[in-house]
Amino acid sequence: MMIFFAVALAHFIALISPGPDFLLIIKSTLRNSRRVAFGVVSGIATANALYIVLCLAGAGAILAQSVTLMILIKLFGGIFLLFIAWQALRAKKSDYRFLMAQAAEDRNTHPQSTFKKEFLVGLSSGLLNPKNLLFYLSLFTVVLESQDNSALFKTGIALWMVMAVLIWDSLIMYLLTRPAVRQQFNRCAFWIDKTAGIILGLVGLKIIHMTFKSTP
Repeated sequence: MMIFFAVALAHFIALISPGPDFLLIIKSTLRNSRRVAFGVVSGIATANALYIVLCLAGAGAILAQSVTLMILIKLFGGIFLLFIAWQALRAKKSDYRFLMAQAAEDRNTHPQSTFKKEFLVGLSSGLLNPKNLLFYLSLFTVVLESQDNSALFKTGIALWMVMAVLIWDSLIMYLLTRPAVRQQFNRCAFWIDKTAGIILGLVGLKIIHMTFKSTP
């Protein structure tokens, strides 16, 4: 159960940290109606679901065939999380103000889109971003080596992650239609990213430590 909460927390912390998908949601929400903007949210959630299934199946197959390769993947996953943390910690406050300003400018220069187009944009963004695959792979190497490695446990983790993406992104889409929330976002996004960077960095270090500790 501790593994479940640890992985779920790491996933949620990464989810609330502003990134490429977050920017897409901001742009679509400020440019389109809620119904159309939900297309981006649905596309992002679908891409995440596909990567989660691939990582569960693929990581399990790797673990069964090569312990050495799995160790290397775990090390790479830990290092990757440290890289994400470093990017978050080095970002400047001006970076977040620019995202909101750019999205507002896009609203004035681009016409309304459609649900289908926004869905494909979100799906493409999720699938073509290698960080998503690497992030899930790094987390699932921990899940697959835990003592509770049942199908029910893995299904529970997968469902939690997909629902977390869908619900959180939908909430962001809804809240960003309110001007007061957008102003608060400008003030808080910097510190949210810094907190997320610290936690993800600690998770990355923990994965690397566990890998070396379990290596014969």
